[in-house]
Amino acid sequence: STFKLFQYLSKRMLRLNHLQVTNDSAITQRVEIMNEKVKYLLVPTCIVILVDQVTKSLAVAKLEPNEPIMLLWTLQLNIIRNSGASFSLGSNLTPYIASVAILASIGITYLALLESNRMTLSFYGIVLGGVLGNVIDRIARTGDGFLGGKVVDFIDLQWWPIFNFADVALVVGLPTVMFLRYREEKSYV
Repeated sequence: STFKLFQYLSKRMLRLNHLQVTNDSAITQRVEIMNEKVKYLLVPTCIVILVDQVTKSLAVAKLEPNEPIMLLWTLQLNIIRNSGASFSLGSNLTPYIASVAILASIGITYLALLESNRMTLSFYGIVLGGVLGNVIDRIARTGDGFLGGKVVDFIDLQWWPIFNFADVALVVGLPTVMFLRYREEKSYV
């Protein structure tokens, strides 16, 4: 009869609504988790990029090549333009180095978004900021052709190659990510 059909349809609708609500809440929960991951990745990334680019801009505006400013002990500010990779290696490979750095930033982002630990995620952000800080120089600073810009380095210890804040972020961030990942993997064994 019509009444039984109405009851049956009502029960089906309630079940479907329950499934829909459960599905919506699962989607909402996933979106919230992704938003939190993005926050823990992007905040350190943006801070590193901001500090890196501001300090490089100040160095370009205030420092003269071959006229270092002594600060403390062996620390001095001494501006150079680095077309190569770390320690000025591969200075004739600037576009390739920039391309590898862009690919690395994509890989770092992918790995970071798989991460669930907030601290590890934040250090991935520091590493990403370091990579992107130098990529920005390769893109935005004048150089020879596509991705041919030179990276501004200005922190000079006199007993180590001249570097910048993005390099500091990489040197601190990469080993820390590796240590945190090692510790997490070891805890699963």
